[in-house]
Amino acid sequence: MPQHLLASTVQYVKKAALSLGAIKDRALRDRSVLFTDRAGHAVVSGALALSAITGGVVTAAPIQAAFADSAAVQEVADRPEPIAEANVPAPLTYGQDVSNYQPDHDWEASSAQFGIIKATEGLSFRDSSFARHWKELADKGIVRGAYHYGHPANDPIAEAEHFLSVVNSQPAKPGDLLVLDLETTDGRSVAEVNAWAKKWLAHVKAKTGVTPIFYSGWYFADTYGKGLQDYPLWVAHYGKPKGEVTAPADWKNWTIHQYSDSPVDQNVANLTPDELRALGRPA
Repeated sequence: MPQHLLASTVQYVKKAALSLGAIKDRALRDRSVLFTDRAGHAVVSGALALSAITGGVVTAAPIQAAFADSAAVQEVADRPEPIAEANVPAPLTYGQDVSNYQPDHDWEASSAQFGIIKATEGLSFRDSSFARHWKELADKGIVRGAYHYGHPANDPIAEAEHFLSVVNSQPAKPGDLLVLDLETTDGRSVAEVNAWAKKWLAHVKAKTGVTPIFYSGWYFADTYGKGLQDYPLWVAHYGKPKGEVTAPADWKNWTIHQYSDSPVDQNVANLTPDELRALGRPA
């Protein structure tokens, strides 16, 4: 076999072998390496046989070099690929919320890492269980919060002041959360309900230095919550598994998801307990 023809054959085998390193699919790469290796052996074996018949001279050096390159590619192919860092979601923080409908809720036995309780409603209602729940949450040492159930038929500033007077009548702790629960329109328009919420939230923030959390059902928040994205969202959506809810209206994300009301209202926060505390009263 002429030397120049053998050289071309060797170069072909080398190029085929070296190109295998670019194949991403490991199974395909392994099969390709095997095929190239076998094909190369067949070509060179044929060359040696032909050389014996014709009396041509074939040296072993270029052939050995070609298969050395092929073996090197196989070695690289056999190396384990780096394992990408897993995209593990952040753990959710479990919490519960109650009102006078659960006056005997046992916080000591609860596994909740945060608890939010009803303090007030409208212009004058004060939850009869608020003081007891508030103290038990302090004794347990978990994140706690108080909420006001709003009625857009009333003056928002007057309702905000009623809420603050009740909450401030109890000992405060750094990290206490303040919440507006808005679920009714009282016959007001979308624009009126939205404006009412903005006034209540802004007033509480101005008086306390705390950015209140806005609570509502998903569809209510999507309709009446436009422009409230600067306030952390606590959204009720029982049709979704815990933590698997999209944010409504203008919010980029939710802060707390209420996913069940049995046996009590159950929630998860996408923040750690310390991050939740950072949303509450300053130290």
